[in-house]
Amino acid sequence: MRIEGTLAKWNDERGFGFITPTKGGTPELFVHVSAFPRDGQRPSVGELLTFEIETDKDGKKRATNLLFPNRVIRLASRQLEPSGRRGKSSLLGRIVSLAVVVALAIYGYGKYAHRLVAEENVAAPLEAVAVHPNENTRSSVFQCDGRTHCSQMTSCAEATFFLKNCPNVKMDGNHDGVPCEQQWCN
Repeated sequence: MRIEGTLAKWNDERGFGFITPTKGGTPELFVHVSAFPRDGQRPSVGELLTFEIETDKDGKKRATNLLFPNRVIRLASRQLEPSGRRGKSSLLGRIVSLAVVVALAIYGYGKYAHRLVAEENVAAPLEAVAVHPNENTRSSVFQCDGRTHCSQMTSCAEATFFLKNCPNVKMDGNHDGVPCEQQWCN
């Protein structure tokens, strides 16, 4: 059975005190620090509490299983840490986590961009062949394969085929329709 009372006396150095029950006529009861909840808060005189009574091996009554109905509960783990340290470790943890996320995002974007370029190089020849299926036999010797510069060509005919049939080539600097004028088609 739970009884209500107030902490009448408390010796913090020795870890014990006495409780006065609210119902009149009941004598003060001994209470040891071990009967209090382990919430990291020290008992204070005059504080309202509820408790149970038990008889010890010597036949004396004492209060056990104390609860504080009006007390705000704080987590014990926060009480044990130094006040400044928790904020710093939390900030450091957040910074490290953010750095890991950013690094993964950069790595993933690099892989995605590389894959996208590779797919464009594969798709470009197929588009060029599909757009011009009825070309003469001389043109069919060449095929769009992703090359875009004059230095990658082997003849003027090949450069001309690439300029006319392949997308994104960079072989006609003066836009006169003649590719690779300085290397192949002079």
